Amino acid sequence: MGKKICWAVIFITIAVNVVMVQWTVEATLGREYSIVPIYSGISIVMVFIAFFTYLQWKKLEYSESHDE
Repeated sequence: MGKKICWAVIFITIAVNVVMVQWTVEATLGREYSIVPIYSGISIVMVFIAFFTYLQWKKLEYSESHDE
């Protein structure tokens, strides 16, 4: 996975996370409590995906800088 793909995955997961947090707040305020764990779970999974993708990008970034 290249550095550009890592950045794309990070931005997509953050965008999905923002939407899930918005939907979670709307579900809470609308008293639809059965939907809140689903949206929160998706948000947490996206955070982990973004974090592990960041670690992969960091590994790629610093391994290339030492090869010069």
